[in-house]
Order: sequence, then structure tokens, then C-alpha cells
Amino acid sequence: MRVQVATRLALFAVFQLAADPSRQHAAAEIAQRFGISVNHLSKVLRTLGRAGLVEALRGAGGGYRFRGNPRRVTLLDVIELFEPVGAARGDQDPEGPSAEGRALHRVFDEIDDIARATLSSISLATMLALIEEARRTPGGPERATAP
Repeated sequence: MRVQVATRLALFAVFQLAADPSRQHAAAEIAQRFGISVNHLSKVLRTLGRAGLVEALRGAGGGYRFRGNPRRVTLLDVIELFEPVGAARGDQDPEGPSAEGRALHRVFDEIDDIARATLSSISLATMLALIEEARRTPGGPERATAP
């Protein structure tokens, strides 16, 4: 599955913030960790803030803090803030009125349903456990990768 850069930035930021919700993280700190633009990340953090997932803390030592519940917030919750997942095609069928087009439409709808179900079943808490497991797995030093 391919996602937009902003979506990946949001996921990386949410993972970092949700790992320790009591700690404040500066946007520059998160951007540096993942080798990304602070300006682009700031736009993403504003969107996450409007959705109530992160809180911006102003002043000296300010930054961002996770506000959600990592056991309840899912990958789908974050991704859908930036792009549709399995968006309904509506009445206009790009495959056309043919039997082949209708059959293909059904297959694509099923794939969309599976993607939505999978993403909605994976909580941030589950992802944080997977991230921690990946850090402990041999195979080289732990390092952040840019989106």
C-alpha cells in the first residue's frame, strides 16, 4: 500500500509521541530523528492537533504531546486524516457497465474493505510493540528512515 508523504510523516510523529505520552517533543527533534523537513512536519502536526491526537504546548520547552489512547487509536484513524482508504467509487464506475468492469469493481471493493478492516484492527499500542520488537531484532543498528 502506498501512502502520501504527509501520511507517513503523521504516522512517524504519532509513533514517537505515543511511545511516551507524558513527554513533550519539539517538532525539530522529531524532524531530525526521521530526516524530514520541520516545515512539512509542522503542517502535519497541526492536522493531528485539529483531530485531537496531539496537543501543542507553547512557551519555553514547548512542543507536542500525544493526547489519544494508544490502545484505541488505530492506523486507519491517522491515515484517514490525510487520505481516503478504500474510498467508495460512487455511482460512476470507471471500469464501465460491462460484466468485466462490474466484476473488477467487486474485486477492488473487496480489497478496499480488507484494507480498511486491517488498518482499523491495528492500534498504535500494537505498532509500538512491533517497533520495539524491530529495535531488538539483530540485523544492524536501529536507525530511523525517512519517509
